[in-house]
Amino acid sequence: MMMNAVGGFAFAYRSPPGADVVAVAFPPWWSDARVFGAISSADATVVRETAFSSLLVIKLSPVDGLSRLRQTGGWLTLDPQAVAACRKSIS
Repeated sequence: MMMNAVGGFAFAYRSPPGADVVAVAFPPWWSDARVFGAISSADATVVRETAFSSLLVIKLSPVDGLSRLRQTGGWLTLDPQAVAACRKSIS
């Protein structure tokens, strides 16, 4: 049941075709260093962090950005508007 909900969310909020800014989810057990290393290896840049260290909003590389991101370990990409509520609290 939970997988259906996650799949439905991912389908409903997937990143639009041709988007240059996306939210990307990495495996939650990865360290911050590994996540940021993967983003760097994909030649992408972080736009903002969220409350979850494995979910970030990034600007993709203009050359094969999405495929490069997937090759470095990005699980799925979402519309960054969909994760706007997951902002990192600064206190």
